[in-house]
Amino acid sequence: MTLFGTAGIRGPVDEVTPALALAVGQAAGDPDTTFVVGRDGRETGPALAAAVEAGLESAGSDVHRIGEVPTPALAFASRGRKGVMLTASHNPPQDNGIKLFANGVEFDRDAERTIEDRVDGDGTLESTRWDDWGRSAELEVLDEYRDAVVTYVRNQFDTADETSVDDAPTGNETPLDGLDIAVDCGNGMGSVATPHVLERLGADVVALNANVDGHFIARESKPTPETLSDFSAFLEASSFDVGLAHDGDADRLVVLGPDGDAIHEDTVLAVVAAHYTAASDAEDPVVVTTPNASARIDEQVRNAGGRVERVRLGALHEGIARERRAATADGDTAVVFAAEPWKHIHTAFGGWIDGVASAAVVSALVAAAGDTETLRDPVTERPYRKVSVDCPDDAKADAMAALETDLSEAFPAAAVDTSYGVRLEFEDASWILVRPSGTEPYVRIYAESDGVDDLVADARDVVEAAIAASR
Repeated sequence: MTLFGTAGIRGPVDEVTPALALAVGQAAGDPDTTFVVGRDGRETGPALAAAVEAGLESAGSDVHRIGEVPTPALAFASRGRKGVMLTASHNPPQDNGIKLFANGVEFDRDAERTIEDRVDGDGTLESTRWDDWGRSAELEVLDEYRDAVVTYVRNQFDTADETSVDDAPTGNETPLDGLDIAVDCGNGMGSVATPHVLERLGADVVALNANVDGHFIARESKPTPETLSDFSAFLEASSFDVGLAHDGDADRLVVLGPDGDAIHEDTVLAVVAAHYTAASDAEDPVVVTTPNASARIDEQVRNAGGRVERVRLGALHEGIARERRAATADGDTAVVFAAEPWKHIHTAFGGWIDGVASAAVVSALVAAAGDTETLRDPVTERPYRKVSVDCPDDAKADAMAALETDLSEAFPAAAVDTSYGVRLEFEDASWILVRPSGTEPYVRIYAESDGVDDLVADARDVVEAAIAASR
């Protein structure tokens, strides 16, 4: 049984049922572990949370219920214990999902497979002894989480020389002073965190769609140029310095300029990565990202004195762990940032994807630069394309095996990496990534180049030929 995708268990609620939630809770729980359980604002969240809690408690775990929170707040609360978040992130309201954490980090592949094996067993999931069942209690974490984000950002952008009585840095209390920010919370969990954090950091904030509603009545949960059209028009007709938009559980962030146009997610990633790289004291600062991320990130990190390493989609936490293991005992390597488009891990703050912290950090960078145009000016933005090529699931493996050779032969000037699909990089910083979709009958082509249309057309010919030969 395969339950877990690239972001936990997720799907329509006729698949992500209370029975499944109960089984996952029983599979994950044990008498020596305490869990925090949270949920986003979806209508099906309370029932699924109750089922997970029942499973965990019957397996012997104590449970702290933290209610409706952003996913990063649940991850924050899971430090020193484990956690379960009921969320389908940016999916439509009829979906829900289950995401598991341990000590602030998403479950890795091995831990997920252990859960799958237990759920898929021969009926051996059993409750512990009746007198060893766990207990449950309410726990308030939202205030602590918001305080932590505020403190982190203040210290990140500390420009004051003052120290407190105990000689600890005071941090810059209002790094967003004078900044006008509009936030589209999309009826999601960002409503209860991001506007509060930005205001405490000194910004003047207007929050739109900031009531939690499991039907996502204002717009679709996934923030895209299409779903953000009303927000874009609002920004264009106003005089804000920057616009920010979240998905349903506030792990994603989309950044828009004052003209209402979305700033490319890889440009945002490059800017933040360069900031962390330049600010690091490590001799070897590392940024972890994914194969579909732009070479503009490599350029900015390299210019700031660091390097980029890539890991498969949905596995930033695994990439961080890998790079930390690879650091030599006498070396000075540090993973300073990890991100895939729209989703960032601020490693000095925690090991989880955090759209609320990203909103605050990006806003502070805008304030320091003066405006979004100045902030993004150092980044070379080449045309980008993403194309889907039809490919039956049963042909994907043979097609990708052939493409490792075929693409290399078709583009002999490119450096080739076959770790996660086939990625080709050219001397002018153009690149192509070809990888199979994990959920749909497609092979995806991602490309970035000044001549991107010709590059995609040439790559597509090679991909279609490989798929045809594999059918």
